[in-house]
Amino acid sequence: DQDRTVTLKGRVACEMTTGDELVGTEIIFAGVLTNIPPEEAVALLAALVFQEKNSSPPELHGTLLEACDHAKELAFAAGEEQLRKGLPVAPDEFVTTTLRFGLTEVVHEWAKGTKFGDICLITDVQEGSIVRTIVRLDEMCRDVRNAARIMGDSALYERWNQRRRRSSVILSSARL
Repeated sequence: DQDRTVTLKGRVACEMTTGDELVGTEIIFAGVLTNIPPEEAVALLAALVFQEKNSSPPELHGTLLEACDHAKELAFAAGEEQLRKGLPVAPDEFVTTTLRFGLTEVVHEWAKGTKFGDICLITDVQEGSIVRTIVRLDEMCRDVRNAARIMGDSALYERWNQRRRRSSVILSSARL
């Protein structure tokens, strides 16, 4: 801020160690993750951790599609702000480099409990990339939980603490 003190938003951004911390923080502060079911929230966060550039576009509907569109708007605004501050950032390119929705549909199905073999059939992304994304997503859930703790949002903290425990159980059983 003007006094050179780290703001609450800045402290939350410091907790975001997985994916793009700027866009992740904006998504949290905009309430995008609290306005959708947990399975959709996890699917949205997958766009921050998925790294492959080439994948088939997902089929998104309803509130998940709206949440993804809102995330794109937030990323575009963040890109514009960076440009205003003198960084060589093209806002539209910033959106496409920070948010990759190629596994959003896959992660949504995974979060609903669909078997791994079945979710592999709805994408052209290789299995290893899916697993890598889900492992990184588990880390991202931890980041969101910690951000909620810093913000003092106990409801968001508990929601993400439960999500993280569930995904850890799924990951452990997948390794067996």
